[in-house]
Amino acid sequence: MNSERRQVAPGETRLPLGELAHDVRQDRRGIVMGHQDGFVWLRPEGGGTERAVLPADVRPLHVRERAEPLLRTRIARANARSRGEVL
Repeated sequence: MNSERRQVAPGETRLPLGELAHDVRQDRRGIVMGHQDGFVWLRPEGGGTERAVLPADVRPLHVRERAEPLLRTRIARANARSRGEVL
């Protein structure tokens, strides 16, 4: 995939390859794999098929949003430990 094929419109910010982003239209997260044919190509975090998303529908994730899934897992484990459950 050629990541330099499309020119960036004035005022548009191009997310870097490998950046974790949020598709606001589908409410899904993904890794930026490329910019081609007027779309941003996102791949699911755990792997899978890339999907084309309009640049206006993609925004970078903030540090707090990136950490949420990990934080939830750690909290669940701590709660289970406090209840005497084995994980």
